[in-house]
Amino acid sequence: MLPVISTLINLIQPFLTPICFIGAWSLIFLVISSLWSAASDGVTTAKQMHQIPCANCQFFTTDYRLKCTVHPSIANTEEAITCLDYSPQTNPMLY
Repeated sequence: MLPVISTLINLIQPFLTPICFIGAWSLIFLVISSLWSAASDGVTTAKQMHQIPCANCQFFTTDYRLKCTVHPSIANTEEAITCLDYSPQTNPMLY
């Protein structure tokens, strides 16, 4: 059994270096593309979240129990981006 394994290893040995080289670079490429995709998704989400106007609205409160006096169910969510009742704060020093 040992001579068979030894012969098999000797036959495969010339191909191991290119296979390992391609495998290592493929793994590096997959890791980099995964990191790039995650960063891209994070930037897209951050841009969308920065469009939420709730923090500058007159009806927004700093109380976690009632975030908005007009629309408490959509306050600080993506639905609040198109809030029709948005009104800028008249006195920004309040909060």
